[in-house]
Amino acid sequence: MTNPSINRLEQSITRLLAAGGQAAHPAATERLMAYWAEGEGAAKIGWNSPGDFDRCVLELGKYVNPGEVKGLCSNLHLRATGFRPGHAPSEGGDGHH
Repeated sequence: MTNPSINRLEQSITRLLAAGGQAAHPAATERLMAYWAEGEGAAKIGWNSPGDFDRCVLELGKYVNPGEVKGLCSNLHLRATGFRPGHAPSEGGDGHH
């Protein structure tokens, strides 16, 4: 069963980006970043497990411009895990940001 409040939040990503994004709407942007990095969206992505970056691109690619989704997911990966994609020690990286 789909949660209507989650659907509204996910759909707001598209509206937020179309309306100027973070610069124009910092509070709304922060709410969405928290949702995808720490909230219910994070559970969909499954941060800190194999394939988390690819799941992020797949999930957010429904709402975000193809030219922006990988950068957004890289920022979310850093926020959620403390590392850029491929740099966590568990991913064979050097552990640097």
